[in-house]
Amino acid sequence: MYSQFFGNFLLINKYVTKEQLFDAMQKQSNDRIKLGTLAISEGLMTAEEVDEVIIQQTHEDKKFGELAIEQGFLTNDEVLQLLKAQVPSFLQLAQTFVDEEILTNQDLANIITEYRSESEIYDLDFTSDDQKDTIEKLFDNFFVMSETPLSHYGRMYLELLFNNFIRFIGEDFTPLDGSAITEFAPEKCVCQKVIGDYSVVTYIDMDEDTAVEFASRYVGDQFSEYDEYVSASLEDFINLHNGVFIVNVSNEDNTDLELDIPYGVKDPLLIFDKKAYLFPVMYSFGVVNIILEVIKIETEDSEV
Repeated sequence: MYSQFFGNFLLINKYVTKEQLFDAMQKQSNDRIKLGTLAISEGLMTAEEVDEVIIQQTHEDKKFGELAIEQGFLTNDEVLQLLKAQVPSFLQLAQTFVDEEILTNQDLANIITEYRSESEIYDLDFTSDDQKDTIEKLFDNFFVMSETPLSHYGRMYLELLFNNFIRFIGEDFTPLDGSAITEFAPEKCVCQKVIGDYSVVTYIDMDEDTAVEFASRYVGDQFSEYDEYVSASLEDFINLHNGVFIVNVSNEDNTDLELDIPYGVKDPLLIFDKKAYLFPVMYSFGVVNIILEVIKIETEDSEV
């Protein structure tokens, strides 16, 4: 989830605009990350040193690593280490901003340090398979910054949802700030109710083009227009997610929750009598809105 929360971090701190983030997410390349970007991230070179090598490349037809070794900024072993490194996913997004000249290499160095510091991930191994603690810290920091209160079940629900987005839809998203709402005008929307000690109605809403791409990614096939198959795919996604959620709750504390049948929302305006929270998620193909309407919560002082 590094790239997902990194995008939100950039927005909150006004390093980029929402439009610049969306554009960068669409342009984000799958090409190999630049060696200079990796060297800055790993603390092996400063931004000034990277810029010096880049300038030297305009005068000599040599690779970045060769020049960095010649100028004494890196050793041969360090270059080999960087070439073999598994790239932290957020660096690809960061590099796009540098390539588009929205950020400089010095900006990048400062932002990476600040991001890791504020997220309490100073010396964590970004290539480790054991990332649960890291993801939890990033998740906590995001909701502290967005000032959205979460109950235990609410946290579990959204953390699972973000993971399911990554697993079934793709990693190229950024969660935007959550907010309390009293009404919402849906476009292409499906919903489902979780019933029990933690009772909540979940709505997933998006515009037509976003829904077509979301469903296409989910089923692994390409839909060309919004139809009953796209709507059924959205319903299947929300049902799958909620099904895993109630199993997790049952396994944790033996609390039994049940699910209503998911359905498409036809109302032009949703009015919420209970507490409702909107969590927009920006994908490279559009914005997905998640709405949680809390009907019943596990403790009186819980929020979402």
